[in-house]
Amino acid sequence: MGNKPTFSPEQIDRIIQMAWEDRTTFDAIREQFGIQPGDVIKLMRANLKRNSFRLWRRRTDGRDTKHLSKRGFAVGRFRCPSQRG
Repeated sequence: MGNKPTFSPEQIDRIIQMAWEDRTTFDAIREQFGIQPGDVIKLMRANLKRNSFRLWRRRTDGRDTKHLSKRGFAVGRFRCPSQRG
């Protein structure tokens, strides 16, 4: 069987927080936690209330900012190009 990563409650909370953020890409989540977008969706489904999950899916479905390749601009280390520092 596959090696599914196990996460602490703090890591799950952080993944959920990153998934809710409009400007945090699934690629950034994959880089930090080693999980694919489909696994993020499964994690969200398992840890959110039903209506919260539906709301999140409506927000992220087709959203260009959640996919690095669709953004249309260069990004550095998980931040907006207009952000200083």
